[in-house]
Amino acid sequence: MAKHAVLSHDVIVVATKNAGKVKEFAHALQKLGKTTASLLDYPQIPDIVEDGDTFAANARIKAKTTGDALGVPVLADDSGLRVSALNDEPGVYSARYAGEHAADSDNNEKLIRELRRMQGNHEIADLGELPDGSQLLSKAQFVCALALYDPSTGLFVEAEGTVDGVITDIPHGTGGFGYDPLFWLPELNRGMAEMTKEEKQQISHRGEALKRLLPLLEQA
Repeated sequence: MAKHAVLSHDVIVVATKNAGKVKEFAHALQKLGKTTASLLDYPQIPDIVEDGDTFAANARIKAKTTGDALGVPVLADDSGLRVSALNDEPGVYSARYAGEHAADSDNNEKLIRELRRMQGNHEIADLGELPDGSQLLSKAQFVCALALYDPSTGLFVEAEGTVDGVITDIPHGTGGFGYDPLFWLPELNRGMAEMTKEEKQQISHRGEALKRLLPLLEQA
C-alpha cells in the first residue's frame, strides 16, 4: 500500500508544550525515521482554547489550529484520567482539575482529597490495600485520543487508546508525569511512574493510541 502523505514530511510537529509528552511521542515517531518538533519550538503559537466536550474533539482542535498556522502536519493528543468513583471526572479537565494553571502535584493532591472525602463518607467501596500499606481508592482509566492533521489535504487520521488501573493514596515511582504516580497497574503489580519509557510505551494509553494510529498511515 502507498504511505499516507504525512509520512513524506521529515518533521511532524506535536501540538503540546508538555515536555513529558514530547519525549514519549519522539520516542515512538523516531521508529518511522521522523524528527519531532513541538510547540516549545514555536512560541509564536498562542495557547489553544480546548473547549471540546470529548478528548477526540480537543485533539482535533489542537491539531487543526496548529497545522493551519504552521502549514505542516501536526499530531495532537488530548488525554486524561477517568476515575470511576468520581463519575469519570476529571476527564477532559484532567490537566486543570485543581485550577487553570495547576501543577501536576496540585491535581494529584485534589484527586486524593476528593477520594478520601468520599471514603470518609462511605460513598465508595473499600478496594483493599497494597503490601506497602497504601490504599486502593478507585478504579480508573487513562484515555488518549490522537489526531494527526495534514493542512495540505485538510484530513485527519485519528485513534484512541486506554489503559485500566486503580488510584492509590500514596505515590509509587518518580517517573512519568501527570497522574502517573497515583496510577497502579494490578496486572503488572507496579505503578505507572515505576516504568521506563520503553515499558510505558508498550502499555500506556498513549502507547496504545500510537500503535493504532501508525498503521493507519500506511493505508492508501
